[in-house]
Order: sequence, then C-alpha cells, then structure tokens
Amino acid sequence: MCEQCNNDVPNFSRRSLFGLGLAATAAAAAFPTLPAWSKTTSPAPNAISPDEALKRLQEGNARYAANTSRNKDFSAGRAARASAQYPFASIVSCADSRLAPELAFDQGLGDLFVVRVAGNFTNEDGLASLEYGSVVLGVPLILVLGHSNCGAVNATIKAVKEGTTLPGHLPSLINAIRPAVVAAEARKPADLLAEATAENVRLNVKYLQTAKPLLADLVAAGKLKVAGAVYDIATGKVTAV
Repeated sequence: MCEQCNNDVPNFSRRSLFGLGLAATAAAAAFPTLPAWSKTTSPAPNAISPDEALKRLQEGNARYAANTSRNKDFSAGRAARASAQYPFASIVSCADSRLAPELAFDQGLGDLFVVRVAGNFTNEDGLASLEYGSVVLGVPLILVLGHSNCGAVNATIKAVKEGTTLPGHLPSLINAIRPAVVAAEARKPADLLAEATAENVRLNVKYLQTAKPLLADLVAAGKLKVAGAVYDIATGKVTAV
C-alpha cells in the first residue's frame, strides 16, 4: 500500500521556515499541557520520519489482512495515555461502520489521530483538526483513506447523473464529493464508483498538501507527508492511489 506516494519535497526558504516556527509555537502555546515537536527538547515517541510512519501503517495493514494482528489488549498503556498522546499518523477516514482505522492498521489506542466524515473529505473543521494533530501533537503523516463501495460517493454519482436532491444537510456531502465524481466520469472508467472513490482521495491529498498556512509549510520542510489509499472492505487490504 502507498508505494506510489509522492516522495518529492519542494524547496523552501529560510523565511518560510521562520514563519512555520512562529505558527507552530503559537499553536503549541495555545495548548500548553500537550506535547509538541515545537516545544520539546527530547524526542517524543512519535518523533519519526513520515516514511517510517507510512511503513508502520503498511506493516500493520499486512498483519490485519492476514489475520495476525498484534494489538488485542486495549487496556495496555491506559494510565500513560491519560496524561499525553503521541499519535504517529493522522487518518482522514470515512464514517462507514465497516472501517475502523485502528483495526485496519493494527495499531493501539493513542497511535492514530482519526478524523472521520462520510465520504472522507476535508472541510475547514477537518483541516483544523489535522493542523492540531501535526503542529501540536507532532504527527508526521496524514493518510486520506477511502474505501470500496462507499455510500457517500455512490450517492454523489446518482446526484450528478440524475440531478436528485437529497434531504436535510446531505447536499453538503454531495457538494464536497462532486468534483471527484465529475473528474472521474470524464475518464469514462469501467467502474465509475471505484474511480470516483480514488479520485476523491487524490483531490483531498492535493488539498492537504497545499493547505496554508500550516500543513503546506510542514510538507515543504519535510516534516509531514500526505498520502492517499483505498481500503477494500472485502479483503481488509489497503492500496495506494
């Protein structure tokens, strides 16, 4: 999974690094009781490279798909987690009940910082949560995780094709996913649902990689990677997109 993730790190200036430091310091100061890479002098447990974080997810998913998961005692470390958290990856996940990131990646409580919404897209609230994870908690990796047979994406496809309007606040989900469906439909794929699901992941990865003022600077500085993948509900396997 995620073999195709972009490893390129754009050039960055001294000024951009200085601005990033100020922003991180300000964010950390707002949450003085929480650990942050910008305020500590000793390495935190999650002070690993983005590539190492991605490798941990890959290995964990391989164990889960093979039914050899190691994390089964969820009481372990409970007392330690009461005072601090050190997640090594943030996951932008769909709210679908058939997908549980901690299980899918064979990770314990406190290892993943998960933002969930039907359709696994990122709005302003989700972006703020991810900024919190990266700047305040020191998370080095964000993974946007779609999944097979996504109901939110399928509903958007029907809305685009048939012009239907859903009740309540559901149109907000449709509007968020619509660009991915339109882009996928233009390619005339054999499986529009699968292609739209992957495109939705790719668009959200691009959005997060360039999200100012915090995440884009972290990406440029090599402190953060944003990757995308799709979880197959039937097999439990995660594949890069």
